[in-house]
Amino acid sequence: MVSSQTLRLHVALFGPLLLGALLLACTPSSDAGSTSAMSPDSTLPAAVADTATFAGGCFWCMEPPYDKVDGVASTISGFAGGEIANPSYRQVASGNTKHTEVVQVIYDSTKVEYERLLRIYWHNVDPFDGSGQFCDRGSQYRPAIFAHDAQQRRLAEQSKETVSARFDQSIAVEVHSLDAFYAAEQYHQNFYKKNPTRYNNYREGCRRDARLREIWGDAAGTDAALAVKNLR
Repeated sequence: MVSSQTLRLHVALFGPLLLGALLLACTPSSDAGSTSAMSPDSTLPAAVADTATFAGGCFWCMEPPYDKVDGVASTISGFAGGEIANPSYRQVASGNTKHTEVVQVIYDSTKVEYERLLRIYWHNVDPFDGSGQFCDRGSQYRPAIFAHDAQQRRLAEQSKETVSARFDQSIAVEVHSLDAFYAAEQYHQNFYKKNPTRYNNYREGCRRDARLREIWGDAAGTDAALAVKNLR
């Protein structure tokens, strides 16, 4: 039988570590609230509405960079690149469905060019890490650009070539054609707005912004031009 003194010692030693793990995980602390998937909602006329899909690690962190762009109507956290239809978050989090977390961006194509969305994407990811992003590890956090048509794929590939020319390291971000997108449960949508303290603690603890600055400098998190390496 474990003594109360031993239990207290274990709590003192491992309690902070467990709390830190909870704060660093891109996972809600509970499943409270609606668990139904969110239906994409766009108020844009069909004639100007367009869609882009990006995987950049935890989808909570990929909504804010696009939500603040004038001409973006909505962002939807979800999953793509997997093998089963309508997966739940728990299924994807297991790493067994081959999906990765993505954010789908609904935007006004007369106000926002896809090239700008690509620049925002690159400056919000670690392009060298193909086995996860920042503190989130596993194939469900792998980075990728999912093209909706031939033009998007061409532009995505061109942007990857530009990024590759800048760095000496190989670029791990893959470009795929989108087969299917599945919206995540409602409690994941706009998580950074609904749970700002939890979100900010997670983001800071994950060192996401610190790593982005290491890679991109002043362009981190922005839509700045994808500068080519200065050859001297």
